[in-house]
Amino acid sequence: MDMKAVVSSTGLMLLFAWLSPSQALYFHIGETEKKCFIEEIPDETMVIGRYKTQLWDKQTGSFLPSTPGLGMHVEIKDPDAKIILSRQYGSDGRFTFTSHTPGEHQICLHSNSTKMALFAGGKLRVHLDIQVGEHTNNYPEIAAKDKLTELQLRVRQLLDQVEQIQKEQNYQRYREERFRMTSESTNQRVLWWSIAQTFILIITGIWQMRHLKSFFEAKKLV
Repeated sequence: MDMKAVVSSTGLMLLFAWLSPSQALYFHIGETEKKCFIEEIPDETMVIGRYKTQLWDKQTGSFLPSTPGLGMHVEIKDPDAKIILSRQYGSDGRFTFTSHTPGEHQICLHSNSTKMALFAGGKLRVHLDIQVGEHTNNYPEIAAKDKLTELQLRVRQLLDQVEQIQKEQNYQRYREERFRMTSESTNQRVLWWSIAQTFILIITGIWQMRHLKSFFEAKKLV
């Protein structure tokens, strides 16, 4: 999985990643800093995120488990910038949402600044794990609940994987269609701009010819 992170002047980090079954990472966050991640997700796909925070301890020079009073705010936006989740969690948390629109979903986390103020110059390390699609299912729990045999459980996993593959294929077709529409729109604009340039050149040429003709007639050269 290829991922790249861009940090803006305000400390906002955008991480663009291709859709993957599961991805785990950690990042550092300041007192008022906000971190955002962008995930490309098909429609009707469940996403589960788990995070754990550690607070920098100056005495030991290392990151230690955060105090329970330290909170994190999680906000999720869909491709239309509509907020589908906005909630305050504790130092360790788990959030879940289901996509209803295919495209780039923005996942933002920021610390509880009032609690962070207790730690002057405090810095947090946040471990984040995001799971998408069938990988959000707890198959041992499903097997125990539905009393499935090993073979039945394996068939269930394969069916879930096939369903997720179909969703990803539909999303890729959706992206290709949007790209094609954008390309056609760009080509049309280029065509009309070329026609406009040609028309302007013709009008300019006619005006120059008439102007030169009038100039030569005034000078009695023709």
